[in-house]
Amino acid sequence: MKKIFIYTIVFFAIASSIDVNAQSPEQIFKASGTPANPKVRVTWNRYYDHGGITEICKKIAAAYPDLAKLQSIGKSYDGRDLWCLTITDFKKGVESNKPGMYIDGNIHSNEIQGAEFAMYTAWYLTEAFGDTKFIQELLADKVFYIIPSINPDARDSYMHKPNTSSSPRSGVKPIDNDGDGLVNEDNYDDLDGDSHITLMRRKNPNGRYKVDPRDPRNMIQVGPDEKGDYELLGIEGIDNDGDGRVNEDGYAFEYDPNRDWGWGWQPNYIQNGAYKYPFSIPENRAVMEFVMKHPNIAAAQSFHNAGGMILRGPGGAEDVGTYNAQDVAVYDAIAKKGEELMPGYKYLVVYKDLYSAYGGELDWFYAGRGIYTYSNELWTPYLMFMKESTRDPFDNTSYSFDRYLLFQDAFVPWKEYDHPQYGKIEIGGFKKNFGRAHPGFLLESDAHRNMAFSIYHCYHTPKLAVSSLTEKDLGDGLTEVTAVIANSRIMPTHSSQDVKNKIERPDYITLNTKAKVVAGMIVENADLNLTTEQKNNPGVLEVNNIPGLGTVTLKWIVSGKGPFTITIDSKKGGVVEGGK
Repeated sequence: MKKIFIYTIVFFAIASSIDVNAQSPEQIFKASGTPANPKVRVTWNRYYDHGGITEICKKIAAAYPDLAKLQSIGKSYDGRDLWCLTITDFKKGVESNKPGMYIDGNIHSNEIQGAEFAMYTAWYLTEAFGDTKFIQELLADKVFYIIPSINPDARDSYMHKPNTSSSPRSGVKPIDNDGDGLVNEDNYDDLDGDSHITLMRRKNPNGRYKVDPRDPRNMIQVGPDEKGDYELLGIEGIDNDGDGRVNEDGYAFEYDPNRDWGWGWQPNYIQNGAYKYPFSIPENRAVMEFVMKHPNIAAAQSFHNAGGMILRGPGGAEDVGTYNAQDVAVYDAIAKKGEELMPGYKYLVVYKDLYSAYGGELDWFYAGRGIYTYSNELWTPYLMFMKESTRDPFDNTSYSFDRYLLFQDAFVPWKEYDHPQYGKIEIGGFKKNFGRAHPGFLLESDAHRNMAFSIYHCYHTPKLAVSSLTEKDLGDGLTEVTAVIANSRIMPTHSSQDVKNKIERPDYITLNTKAKVVAGMIVENADLNLTTEQKNNPGVLEVNNIPGLGTVTLKWIVSGKGPFTITIDSKKGGVVEGGK
């Protein structure tokens, strides 16, 4: 007996020393485009609450101190940290001197996968850095600011409490929709205690629904001359306050964090979902303050769900003129590539293709800060069978997908329940983790594609260089110095909205020399020798904009000889040295 006890101790000691998650490098054959043996092991086929997000972010920062820094940019309404990962090659220049890409997710509680997509981006950039030259070059030039969840309170509420796939939307403050003085007393009720909020149906010979003969889980509406077998009673719940209405104190749409931003804001009686005033929600205010402190942010992505869309503003028709032709051309070029990278996703304009939305994050980032910004609506039914769905009631795409690919894991079977108001009913339907959120096996794939789009977006923030620097002897000790500054990416250093409203200072182009700079000028037309002279401080020329895929030419008259070098200092284009 003693020997058995000793053997048992030895066995558990050996077992506890084995890393059951790790493989040795010789056991691994690398799949292209994927980190083969990452330092930070994350399973990307599941979702993480705020505690899980915190742990992943801390592990990334600890594993890659030269590539990742973690900070809290503020606190949520309930005191949770709003984590931000700054990702760049810190050995290659100061991060604030590089063009920045901002990414956030999960502004709406039920739109959860944005957090995973944002974290996947941070994870991939750090894990792939070691053996992927493109990522090395990208992080030498650019910086990513990644905030996985900007609504962590509501995220945890959505995950840990019974909800539908569409509730709650915000979760910042409790509400009393029906004015009876009771708060949330008619929120959704988990009647059968299975932790899922599904649907209620009741048999009725005059009902308007019948069981789908192709899949008995599905209910389809009967025609005008038919009699059905069931009536649908709505979302699972009861009338707790006795006013004859079920679930009227739900969270959904009481207020909307994406109607709280300081551009085009309208009060709640005009824009349903608006709160007290712009940036009245602490999470959004923290993001605003962070962005204001980082003028190098040139591009942004906010992850939402669902529908498979690449959205840009404006949110309202009143702002059509704000998005002028030059900027729309930039938006179009990047988004069209996005449609290639993400099959099933469509490039759309909010007000024109969807609905009017005032006080949205998209419009504040672009119209208020001059930042080219998209909002990707993650998940599209196209991904189920790689084809477009139809509106045919017998096209049971979701049911077929659940049946053959998820093995009915996403559906709660109908079962009887004695309802206190409705009598004998049945409860069943899809779980909250299906319909808006990706099934696990598709989560990493779509995260990678959306990450690739964000990387493409970031890649096309300005890339500045001194294309040429020439000298010409003018006689009498004077030298003419001409510099051509090139931008090899799609985005200009200032969006048209930025230039029009003078949101950010001009770009500074400095001629570095020990000689005296007599005059400095911007060349408007080199062929016709048309220039605009800058009278004050001619050694540092102020350029309003360096166009995407374009150049600016500058000229100085100097009393003396070289050597000469150039410093380009652009808030959204970075700081670059050049010349000889």
